[in-house]
Parts: sequence; C-alpha cells; structure tokens
Amino acid sequence: MSAPAAGPSGALRDALLAACSQTQSEFSRFLTARNKEAFSRMTPAARVALMKRFVLLNEPGKATASANPVGRPIVRCETPEVTTEMQIGGAELRDNIAFLPLELRDAADSTGENVHVITMGLVREDGEWKLLSLGVLFLDLPALEVEWDTEEMEATESGAIGAIKKLAEAVEAYRQKFGRLPESLANLGPPLHGAANGDAAGLVDSDLATGQKNSYTLRYVILGASTLGAPARYELAATPLQYGRTGKRSFFRDANGILHGADRRGAIGNETDPKVQ
Repeated sequence: MSAPAAGPSGALRDALLAACSQTQSEFSRFLTARNKEAFSRMTPAARVALMKRFVLLNEPGKATASANPVGRPIVRCETPEVTTEMQIGGAELRDNIAFLPLELRDAADSTGENVHVITMGLVREDGEWKLLSLGVLFLDLPALEVEWDTEEMEATESGAIGAIKKLAEAVEAYRQKFGRLPESLANLGPPLHGAANGDAAGLVDSDLATGQKNSYTLRYVILGASTLGAPARYELAATPLQYGRTGKRSFFRDANGILHGADRRGAIGNETDPKVQ
C-alpha cells in the first residue's frame, strides 16, 4: 500500500487503490457517513459495481501507486487483460470541498488518444476527505441503492427462473437414468470421488445441489405416487434469500410443470400464483 493519505489528492489516491483491488472495507473509509451507511446495506454485487465505476475495469486488479516528476499521484490498476493508469491533478479548494482532475488511460496507450478526463469531488467531513462526486454524478448512495437493488433483483429473479428450469431438466434426466426420482437435490450434484451414481449423479453444479443459487433458496418436494400406479411427481420452489434486496418474487413449479411467480414477501409460492411465461 501507499503512504497514508495526505489531503484530498492522497485520499483520492487511496480510494482508487481500494476500488482497483475491490477492497470493500478500505473503499468505505472514503465515503461520507451517509453514503457509508448505505454502502453497508448494499449487496456485495452492488458494492463491487460501484467500485468498478471508479477504475473502469470489470475485475479486481493489482493496485500500485507512484508519483510523476512534480509529485502528482499516479495509480496503476493491472488486470490480466488491461492496465489502467490514473493520474491525479492539482486540487481546486473551495472551503471544505475539493475538485481534482483525473486522467484515466490504458497504460499501453503511448499516444494519449484515448485519455478520459473527469473531475472528482471530495468533501472534508470530521477532518478527513471523503468522496463527493464522480464526474458530474454526486454520490447519493441511499438514492442509488434503490435503483441498483431494482436492477439486481431483475437479474436474480431471472436467474431463479433459470435455476428452476435447470433443476427440472436434471430431475427428469435422473428419473430416466435411474428409474426413480432423486430423494433430494443433493442426489443431482457432482460426486466427491469417482464416477457419477445415484447418490451424486453429476447433473447440476454444487450450488444448485445445495439448494442455493443466484441469491435464491431452492426447494424440492416429492409428491407420493398414486394408488393407480402413476409415477411420483414433484414440485420445485425458489424464494429470495433476502426479500427486497436479492428478489421480491417467489417462484413455484407445480407438479404439472407449470411455473408460477408472485410477490409473497419471502414466503414460498404455490399453484394459485400467476403463471410465468
């Protein structure tokens, strides 16, 4: 790590180092009290998405800090695919607010044709410099978390539907191979050792086999065979792991293979819920 932050330039430098390595606890040190509280409530994926915006990279990188000949901080964020170099300019101070120009470039760009220049804003809070704005976007995480939660819930709900469909396909493949339904989701997972078998058929990954995928909890229930000799049937359900943050809708695949979905406030759905197309 670099030396402790000194002034707004040093604070911005250290915030960029934390964003590059996606170190959430370190990055939160440079948020205002209000934003820090909202940051702590965000899902891990949303917190990572915020840090990505600061370094324009999609994966964690190796962060290093140096200075140019006149002492301006330079942060390098190296990933397997690209290295981003960020040079911090001189601060423009206005009472307790500082604005700093930030140049971002691909370290391999020797011509400077693709340099991005943005202005970062910091505010002095309790004697320490905190992030105030990213370009013209002021950091108001309590407002942004609602927007991000909605976007993330759409993705996790879509993932839950996909998980139910994949489990149903695996259950049918298991029935065809072994002549019966699996006793639990664990029977569909990968074997710890040796070849696939009836106890671990290797039909789904370990997450699905443990009943948790894409921030949803998955349930599998066998319905008894009828006295007329009809084969046993089953139901599948998916409920949000954290209602209102990782999803709102609960999903239910009934014994006839019809998928239903509704906002059950975290409870398990049933066949009376609206059909999901």
